[in-house]
Amino acid sequence: MQTPEWALWPWPFFDASHRELAQRVVAWNTDNHGKTYASMQDECRAMVRSFGAAGLLDYVVPAGDTPFDVRSVCLIREGLTYQHALADAVFAMQGIGTLALRRFGSPELRAQYLEPCRRGERIAAFALTEPATGSDVASMTTQAVRDGDHYILSGAKTHITNAGIADHYMVVARTGEAPGARGLTMFMVDATTPGLQIGEAIEYIAPHQGASISFHDCRVPATHIVGEPGQGFKAAMAAFDIFRPSVGGAAIGLARRALTETLRHTGQRQLFGKPMTALDGVQMALADMATDIEGAALLVYRAAWSHDVSGERGAYQACMAKLAGSEAAGRVVDRAVQLLGGQGVTRGNIIEQLYREARPMRIYEGASEIQKLVIARSLIKDGGFYA
Repeated sequence: MQTPEWALWPWPFFDASHRELAQRVVAWNTDNHGKTYASMQDECRAMVRSFGAAGLLDYVVPAGDTPFDVRSVCLIREGLTYQHALADAVFAMQGIGTLALRRFGSPELRAQYLEPCRRGERIAAFALTEPATGSDVASMTTQAVRDGDHYILSGAKTHITNAGIADHYMVVARTGEAPGARGLTMFMVDATTPGLQIGEAIEYIAPHQGASISFHDCRVPATHIVGEPGQGFKAAMAAFDIFRPSVGGAAIGLARRALTETLRHTGQRQLFGKPMTALDGVQMALADMATDIEGAALLVYRAAWSHDVSGERGAYQACMAKLAGSEAAGRVVDRAVQLLGGQGVTRGNIIEQLYREARPMRIYEGASEIQKLVIARSLIKDGGFYA
């Protein structure tokens, strides 16, 4: 059966360029639907090249001083996830794995790495999480010790998207300028650097290219520091203010697909002598799903519009967009499973796939609990409600 087509919301947050971009996303989905690959690694590599050829990476690795258009990033991620969540992860990581370099890197590093990533010729990765630290970034233990013109990295990272296929890793390590987060530094580490080792692929509940990496006396030139020593936490967090709203966008795409498939199933399925959609309980569930999706989408695109048009750069709306989108997707897909019954928990069913894909969204790029803390602290600091 042909995949239903995704369409951009008919809202005033968007202009003609966004509507044209939405059609390009639909075209990419159509051109790449149903392709098969020997491995997930091959599929991810092919996707990066395809995104580059289609010009979609221009939106997550903008050329020169072109500002980020967060609305475009959100709508691309929503459109991709509607059809293929793995494609969304591959697309987003090209931006997450280059944003700090673009903002804080030296002219030499930017010239060397950014253009190949924009063209899809190099694959980027971002190495922050450690085996014993997740949300508590300031407690990381991976160390970088100065040795002449180099730093020697020792330690381990885990749950690193694109590990094993990436050409470079943006690595945050402790250099000790001050306690906690103020003693962290970001490094650009080439995948071929001696001492960098890739662990076995991690088997996630939904298809995702990820693994652990470790550093064994890994020598990195001091010129590969991104920003200044001691500013690694700042460089890492800068990416989240851009990409957290887009996680909400990806979640909305997934939830919209779940609702589309649920409407199709309940319209065709007979229960007690009538279509399921004629039952009051089913109608109430569908109404809850639609309301969840539209409410979260409004928060996502308000945050994106505020960044692009009003110039608002704070974490308050970005965190709220990520929280609302990912939590709404979880509720919507859960209702979809309930309405499909046995089919919803059968391996290979689209709703079963969406159920597995929705769950990690409440964890990566900051768990829901962390988003709530940022939102609450912003409210307290401001002394009231953010208009």
